[in-house]
Amino acid sequence: MLLETWNQTDAPYPDQLCIHQLFEQQVQQHPEATALVFEDQSLSYIELNTQANRLAHHLINLGVRPDDRVAICVERSLAMVVGLLAILKAGGAYVPLDPAYPSERLTQILHDAAPVLLLADTAGRTVLGETAVAHLTVLDLGTPATWAHQSVADPDPQMLGLTSTHLAYVIYTSGSTGMPKGAQNEHRALINRLVWMQVAYNLTTDDVVIQKTPFSFDVSVWEFFWTLLNGAKLVMAAPEAHKDVHYLIDLIGQYRVTTAHFVPSMLNSFLDATNVTRCTALQRVICSGEALPVSSTHKCLQALPHVQLHNLYGPTEAAIDVTAWSCPPDFDAPAVPIGRPIANTRIYLLDARGQPVPLGVAGELYIGGAGVARGYLNRPDLTTERFLPDPFNALPGAR
Repeated sequence: MLLETWNQTDAPYPDQLCIHQLFEQQVQQHPEATALVFEDQSLSYIELNTQANRLAHHLINLGVRPDDRVAICVERSLAMVVGLLAILKAGGAYVPLDPAYPSERLTQILHDAAPVLLLADTAGRTVLGETAVAHLTVLDLGTPATWAHQSVADPDPQMLGLTSTHLAYVIYTSGSTGMPKGAQNEHRALINRLVWMQVAYNLTTDDVVIQKTPFSFDVSVWEFFWTLLNGAKLVMAAPEAHKDVHYLIDLIGQYRVTTAHFVPSMLNSFLDATNVTRCTALQRVICSGEALPVSSTHKCLQALPHVQLHNLYGPTEAAIDVTAWSCPPDFDAPAVPIGRPIANTRIYLLDARGQPVPLGVAGELYIGGAGVARGYLNRPDLTTERFLPDPFNALPGAR
């Protein structure tokens, strides 16, 4: 039971496809539907795809190839999403650089990631400075005329030599336990995570998702791509406004947002606002990033009784989340669980000898399955230490 029964998570998913190919399917099905909203601007699915394709062909012409890292330092905007999609379509892996970060940290990431080029807006160029990017090709996302005459056709992954085993993104850890490390995540791992999320929560074309997580955190990955892979609408919060609960409540009410993510500490502030009851369209609140307190759970059930509350857990090294738990309306327990493993994921609790602990005994949590990252960029020693052969999985190369 400890090894197999609780880890019977096998489920089909399109592990041969890349993220942007699933987005392109939505473009074919819902070309005129609104894909993105940012302040007074919006893009339909076909408009977003067209812009991303033009930029992708420009990146390809500049030499971007599969697994190449492309840094992107921009504030939240329509151009941010165009840039992310274009990097993926060109075969690259995006490396997000948040302009709100200290310039020293951004310079450190740039030096370690060694991207083949950098996409930036005014805020990004300002915080990085000329010295940090002197050796890089820098594209200004504020001047789309540069690639306006490129092809609008979807780049062909086969022609590029791009497969689902190539990198989709490299996101750097917070550095709370040492130097920040670049976790390398592949398309197939992310697709498994997003397909599971769709089966679990069933986003429809009538749904509206708010994008407010800084894109240097991996929660933002599902905010962007779960939405766009399922024909829903993505409403983007203004830069830095994700910290203002009253702004968020107004935005959620204005666009009738159905789905939002909160770290538990922010959820508390959100629920404490007197006008939170205005969020009548909200259907799903998804929490992760911190332990979810029992008190916050009860507060959410009381303030927003119509909302489904979900608690997710996972590290950057395993494609966002690896366990999930849905809160029942009559929740009454001394602690909030992190739930069970998601699709094609294996969770083990092991002792110091690497053996399963008995029920009720504390152990170290180990993660196996489809979501495990390729490893840390430029850290073979740490990759070997943390990414171990899986002794409980007979699949070749399982870690």
